[in-house]
Amino acid sequence: MSEFVKVERDGAVLVVTLARAEKKNALTGAMYEALTAALAEASADDAIGVVLIEGSGGVFSAGNDIGDFLAFAMKRGAEMKDAPGVRFIYALAAFAKPLVAAVDGHAIGLGATLCLHCDLVYASPAARFHMPFVDLGLVPEAGSSLLVPQRLGRARASQYLLLGESFDAEVARADGLVNTVVDAASLHAHALAKAKALAAKPRQALLATRRLLRGDPAALTARMGEEVDLFTAGLKSPEARAAFMAFMQRSKG
Repeated sequence: MSEFVKVERDGAVLVVTLARAEKKNALTGAMYEALTAALAEASADDAIGVVLIEGSGGVFSAGNDIGDFLAFAMKRGAEMKDAPGVRFIYALAAFAKPLVAAVDGHAIGLGATLCLHCDLVYASPAARFHMPFVDLGLVPEAGSSLLVPQRLGRARASQYLLLGESFDAEVARADGLVNTVVDAASLHAHALAKAKALAAKPRQALLATRRLLRGDPAALTARMGEEVDLFTAGLKSPEARAAFMAFMQRSKG
């Protein structure tokens, strides 16, 4: 379990907090493994009805830790199917219980696409979503190439995934990604209250209704597989290598 992922129980809610604020909660392989383990814990425990995911330090998540990500990719020859992040997104998509997100500050890359798998998303006015995959010479991940147009429409999907434009909490609410924009000081309490309200519902009816709302998972799983294959191939491209090297240089500056 990573020291940068805090897992606590609050009644029937498992609260998972990304706790690497000094690095904008950028996700390492160890953090992905801890997140996957948290979902497994929640799945196996009948006393847990809902998982709430939040960030710390005024940031939700900056997505992949690029240095950690590149180290894994180079070590494995850019073969990503067994990467901790890939295992996590499959676990996220397969998770049967409700997921709630409390987003404060930047939600970049997986920090944004993770929210597409959540049933309820609450955001502070400072929340800002960004999916800059194409700018990195890569394709979207976590099924977002399917989920973004389904949830937000083709025009918005092109704006956010092709152009890579970021968008704020109020736009996310208007688009249907965010349920409610909540003052940062009240965000945790509000999201937790909603998570507890879900957890208090008749469990079998809740899970069955969630399953019906989501529909057949086969299309999502198939799209995620396509994305992983294209993502892996993209990592070998000159465009991706140049984009990552430029990012690393900026980080050192």
